Amino acid sequence: MTLVKIFADSISDLPETWASAYDIGIVPLYVIFGETAYKDKLEITTADIYRRVSEDGVLPRTAAPAPADFISAFSPWIEQGHTIVYISMSSKLSSSYQNALIAAAEFPEGRVHVVDSLNVSGGIALLVLKAAIAAKQGSSPSELVSMLEEMRERVEIEVLVDSLDYLHKGGRASSVQHMIGSLLKIRPVLKVKEGLVISADKYRGKTEKAVERMLYNFIDNVHKVDRELIIVAQTLAEKAAGFIRNTLLEKTDVKEVSIIEGGCAISCHCGPRTVAIMYLRQPQMR
Repeated sequence: MTLVKIFADSISDLPETWASAYDIGIVPLYVIFGETAYKDKLEITTADIYRRVSEDGVLPRTAAPAPADFISAFSPWIEQGHTIVYISMSSKLSSSYQNALIAAAEFPEGRVHVVDSLNVSGGIALLVLKAAIAAKQGSSPSELVSMLEEMRERVEIEVLVDSLDYLHKGGRASSVQHMIGSLLKIRPVLKVKEGLVISADKYRGKTEKAVERMLYNFIDNVHKVDRELIIVAQTLAEKAAGFIRNTLLEKTDVKEVSIIEGGCAISCHCGPRTVAIMYLRQPQMR
C-alpha cells in the first residue's frame, strides 16, 4: 500500500487537533506588515493582526508560500517513501497552487499530487479532512485526487461580515458604500463560486438578527446538505458560532458541527466578528 501524506496550507484554518489526529502537514502563508513577513500561525496570530490593524489602521497583505517552502515541507516525507497529496487554496485567489506545482516538478514524477481546492478556510478544511480519512482507509493518491476534484464542486461557504470596515480598508468597498452600509447597518454575505469570492447577499439590522437569518436560511435547505459535518468558522464571534452550532444540533439531524477559528484570510479581508458556515452539498443537489 502506498504511504500517503496529506498537506494543506494555513489558509485552510485546519484546527491543530485535526492536523495532529490525522497527521496532516500544514505549509504556512505569509502575513506582511510593511516590509516584514510573518509565517501565518507560527509567527503571527489572528489576535496579533487585529491589534496591529487597530494601532496602525493599515491592513496587512498575504503572500503564498514560495516553491522553496513547499520543497522544504515535502522533502522529508518523500525521503521516507511517502507520496504527497497537497490541497491548495483556490488558484484564483493565490499563487499557492502554482508554486506547489513548481515544487512538485522537483521530485520524481507522481510523488507529489497538487489539487486546487477552489476554496478557502473551512471549505478547504472539509476537503482535507475527507482526504485524510480516505487515505487512512487505504485510498491511493489517484483515488484521492479524483475524489477531491468531484467533492470540491459541492463545497458551499457563506461568510457573514459584521462590518464593512475591513472591506473598505482593503479596497473592496468604496467610501460611499462604506458610509451607506455603516449608516444602514448592512452586513454582506460572501460566498465562493468557481474559486472566486463574491458578494451573494446582504442583511440589514443587528448582528444577532443577521446571524439568525443566515442560519434559518441554511436550515430551510438542510435537505440538500451532507449532514456528516458542518464547519462554523469565526473570528471574535464565539457567541454567534456557539448559537449556530447549538441550533443546528437541536433542530436538524446534522451529526457534527465543528467550530474553528478563522485565520489570516478571514481576519485580513473580513475583519472581527465574522462568522461563516461551510458544508458539502449532497451529490446532484443545487
